[in-house]
Amino acid sequence: MGLFSYVVARDYGFAPNPFCGYCTLATCKPAIRQRANVGDWVVGIASAGDSDTPRLVYVMRVDEVLTYESYWVDPRFLCKRPSRSGSVKQLFGDNIYCRDNGSGWIQADSHHSLPDGSPNERNIANDTQSEGVLVSQHFAYWGSNAIKIPQQFLDFNGETILVGRGYRHCFSDAFVREFVQWFEGLRAHGFFGPPYQWERKSANWSRSQ
Repeated sequence: MGLFSYVVARDYGFAPNPFCGYCTLATCKPAIRQRANVGDWVVGIASAGDSDTPRLVYVMRVDEVLTYESYWVDPRFLCKRPSRSGSVKQLFGDNIYCRDNGSGWIQADSHHSLPDGSPNERNIANDTQSEGVLVSQHFAYWGSNAIKIPQQFLDFNGETILVGRGYRHCFSDAFVREFVQWFEGLRAHGFFGPPYQWERKSANWSRSQ
């Protein structure tokens, strides 16, 4: 059982996507999506721009690791395909990749597309470094109601869950056990608040990373 922590730099409900009863990480953070296995935990920390104190945006246990192809066709996740004419949840759908008839990728018109809806090659190149899609039904997503990180995980015998760029993964077994035990003790499962960016003017929303 491992644990990955990283900063959610842009919390739109896209990466992660906490809707339809599943929390999914299907875009961005290709290194985490490549390395994480079933039973591991992923922790998203609020950015300094969203919170001046260390807070948790979400916690998820990895229950499944799908490929882009299997994610695209899975009936459970059709609701996560993006729609520019749908609800705000559909606007930030993360089920955006499938193969074309050759070996290339089709990118659905989505948050990761260019402003005119055409494919964003930069985001395609970054996202598809890993075809792994992390899926969880055992999660808590707080979004703009992000909760403070307990002091014990800011300094746990010299270890901290905090991270700058990239992600942190090399936690001791004791740290992971303590964190999971704390999280399970919250009995907080599901969706608890809108994404940070939903609280801001839509004019600031951007399709590209």
